[in-house]
Amino acid sequence: MSPDDSPEGQGSTRARRKIREGVVVSDRMDATVVVAVVDRVHHPRYSKTVQRTKHLYVHDAGNEAHAGDKVRVMETRPLSKTKRWRVIEILERAR
Repeated sequence: MSPDDSPEGQGSTRARRKIREGVVVSDRMDATVVVAVVDRVHHPRYSKTVQRTKHLYVHDAGNEAHAGDKVRVMETRPLSKTKRWRVIEILERAR
């Protein structure tokens, strides 16, 4: 991805916005879904790989994502007290 097709616009010099993939765990709110993002990190003492799960509150304007869907989300400006992410695309629908 070149700087010209960055999410911020043409030739932006600002920092890139973070993009994560995760699974929707709740869609009960209006225009908001909760997405669980799993990161694998190396434990400093035990030299094991540990899974860390983070729940992100994500803006979903059209209420298109449902529980179990795999989605790609992007960091954005604060939309509410807890929402700082928005849905870019739905990668895979729940079965």
